[in-house]
Amino acid sequence: MAEHQIVKPEKLAATAVGMLEQELLIPNLFQKEGVDQFKGADNDTISVKVEGVLPFHDYAWRNDRSAPIVFDEYKERKIAVTFGGNVYSAVKVTDEQNDFDLENWGKLLRPQAKAVARGLQRRAVNTLTGQTYNVVIGGTEAKLRAAIVEARRVLNAFHAPDDNRYMLVGTDFESALLNDEKLNLASNVGDSEAESALTTAKIANRMGFTIVVDQTIPADAAYAFASSAFIFLSGAPSVPQSVPYGATTSFEGIAARWVRDYDPLYMQDRSVVNTYAGFRSVTDVLVGWDGATNSEVVSAGEHFVRGIKLTLGGTSTYPAVGTELAELTGVSTANKWPAAEGGV
Repeated sequence: MAEHQIVKPEKLAATAVGMLEQELLIPNLFQKEGVDQFKGADNDTISVKVEGVLPFHDYAWRNDRSAPIVFDEYKERKIAVTFGGNVYSAVKVTDEQNDFDLENWGKLLRPQAKAVARGLQRRAVNTLTGQTYNVVIGGTEAKLRAAIVEARRVLNAFHAPDDNRYMLVGTDFESALLNDEKLNLASNVGDSEAESALTTAKIANRMGFTIVVDQTIPADAAYAFASSAFIFLSGAPSVPQSVPYGATTSFEGIAARWVRDYDPLYMQDRSVVNTYAGFRSVTDVLVGWDGATNSEVVSAGEHFVRGIKLTLGGTSTYPAVGTELAELTGVSTANKWPAAEGGV
């Protein structure tokens, strides 16, 4: 008779967080950060210093020195970031289940990891769909290719980072894309069970976007954004000293804890998988050009410019002419969709 193999909690915790990472879709599109800097912070809030932005100036060559150079005041920004959220799955396993039904604890960890992943996914969806977008490209169903080109134009004009750009589409939006002959898309769903949710959700790469489908966002909507537009904060709670069997681990920027103990009063094990989590969007100070004064201008306010929204129906919304965002980027109601794409 073979001896029982003792599985270390660290290995099971690694198994749980690996499964968790595979199940995540939208949180894996966000930039990931840890939570150590929040420990000990008042009200779980820290002030993050952001480097200031300064304009350049031009001093005329061989001028008569009758005018002094211009001095600017340098100011760093402080962004208040609040962390909060404890997503978990807890299961009780009786002695009978442990002896006759449950082959190994790894089998139990899979549905627990899936449950935690759905919780993180829902919070990410709420962050994405609840964001106020400065540009909404509406009525895209008839001209999807041109709409994607317009989304690229707007993000470029907004100076959004051009690496790791995603277009997350709902199910109806996906169908419209796959049926559009001008795009010539082919679904790239994998067959392997071990493939991650992000891998199987990818449709194609077009116009600098990795196009991904998701069933939890509005079916007729799409969101084009740089990965850095949203932050996914993740951290593993520490294992209490009173728990003899537990561990924390991290994988691909995601941290989680697994603990297991026994309740003798009810003769059952208790298994808990959980992670600290938080989500936030990123705003920017913009730099533009003032043609009237022939000088560079730094925005007085902060703007969310790393993402925009698209809809199959509805109308488009753009910054009003004369507003700071329109003046600095050139994106406004004066050149909004569909006029901006010239009827392509």
